[in-house]
Amino acid sequence: MKVILQKDVKDLGRVGDLVNVANGYARNFLFPRRLAVEATEKKQKEWDHLKKVAEVKKKKALSERKELVQKLEGITVKFEKEAGESEKIFGSVTSKDISDQLETQGHSIDKRDIYLEPIKMLGQHEARIKLGEGNEATITVIVERKEA
Repeated sequence: MKVILQKDVKDLGRVGDLVNVANGYARNFLFPRRLAVEATEKKQKEWDHLKKVAEVKKKKALSERKELVQKLEGITVKFEKEAGESEKIFGSVTSKDISDQLETQGHSIDKRDIYLEPIKMLGQHEARIKLGEGNEATITVIVERKEA
């Protein structure tokens, strides 16, 4: 019996794959657990359409991320923090701080996409923003002494 997998099934295939399985395996295991549906022409057309729609969405998201990376590349973010005489700041600059600062500049970036070493000193630092699939931008983070 030919079935279309609705979920990934170990040793059988991935979502959307058309596989040939024994009738009993399909009726007693795959169908009750909603892991697969019988491969009729109508179902195959539906899955083909869904695959095309998903591919278009994926391409659009990828192009949007590439565009965002180009906009972010070379951006400078400045912070003013209180610091001691050894130029060590009180507290630190976190990915959340950078995300909030980028938000004020009109760029919506999740804090989990920002990778940086702990920033605990005054000066210039770098942070990497990874948006998946090799899309990565480097921004400059400048921490200056807050004037009292």
